[in-house]
Amino acid sequence: MKLNSTVASLILLFASALPAAAVIRGAMMRVATIYVSPDATSAKLAEVERGREVVVIQASRDWINVEAQLTEERVVTGWILQKGVVQSSTPNGDRILFGEAVDSEDQASQRHGRRGAAQDALRLYYEVSQLFPTSPIAGEAMYRSADIRWQIERADVMSRPSAHEKEAFLREGMNEDYFTEVKKKFSGTKWADLAVFHLIENKLCGDWQGASKCPEKEAEMYEKYAKERPNSPAVAEALYDAAWRHSALIEIYKTEGQPKKSEESRAKAVALAERASQASQGDWAARAQRLLYLIQQGVPTYGNAEE
Repeated sequence: MKLNSTVASLILLFASALPAAAVIRGAMMRVATIYVSPDATSAKLAEVERGREVVVIQASRDWINVEAQLTEERVVTGWILQKGVVQSSTPNGDRILFGEAVDSEDQASQRHGRRGAAQDALRLYYEVSQLFPTSPIAGEAMYRSADIRWQIERADVMSRPSAHEKEAFLREGMNEDYFTEVKKKFSGTKWADLAVFHLIENKLCGDWQGASKCPEKEAEMYEKYAKERPNSPAVAEALYDAAWRHSALIEIYKTEGQPKKSEESRAKAVALAERASQASQGDWAARAQRLLYLIQQGVPTYGNAEE
C-alpha cells in the first residue's frame, strides 16, 4: 500500500511538471480585448492591459488562446489577436518591451499623458526581467520597475499625517519587496547599489522636531552606505545627504547647548561636501559646492536662524 502510494505520488508529480516545461509566456505590448472564441464578433470577456503577463495555451491562425493575468487576483482565459504579444522567443523581445516601457514612462511624465501609463511602465519593465532574465538590460529593467512602484507608493505615504511623525516606525513605509528582489537577483551591480540606496528612505525620520537624534542617525546611515558601496552611482548623493545633515546639526547643537559638537559637525559637513563634489561631475557636485559655500559663510542650512 505504501509503495503504491509513493508510485502514484511520483506519477502525479511528473505529470504536473510536464505542462510547466511547455508553458509559453508572453507580455502585452498593447491593450487587447479577450474574446470567448477566436472571432471578433464573439462575446467580449475583458481587456488586458500593457505589460500584463499572458500564458499561451494554443494558436489558431491570427489568434491565440491565453490565460491573462488581469490583476493579482483575477485570471481570465480567452482568445486575443496574436499581434502585440511579445514572447520569450520573440527576436529582440527584451528591447521591444523595454522600449514600450520607456514610452509609457514618458507618457506618465506628460501633463496630458496616457492614463495609467506609470503602471503600464512598471509592469513592462518587470516583464523584461521575467521573460528575458539573462538579457543585459534585465537588471536595469527590474530596477526601473521597482523605482516607479516606489515613487507611486511614496507619493501616497507622504500624503498621510503619519508622514510627519518623528520616528520612521510610526508611519507605514514603502513596500521593500521589489527593491529587495533587485538586490538579490542582481547582486554586485549598480542596480543593486541603487536599490539599497532607496531602501534607506524607509528608515528616515518624518520630522526632526529640531532635535539632534534624527539627523545624527541619518547622517550615519548615508556615510555607512558611501563606505560600503564606494562604486555606487548614488555615492555622491549619499555623501551630500550626510553632509547636509551635519550642516543642519551645526545649528541644532547650538540650540541644545553643545558648542563643541556644533564645531565637530561643521568640520564633518565640510569634509563630506568636499568628497561629494569630487565624487561627481553632475548636479550633486554642484549642490555640494553650494553647501560648502553656505557653511564657510556661516549661513544656517536648517531652521529659521537669521543674522
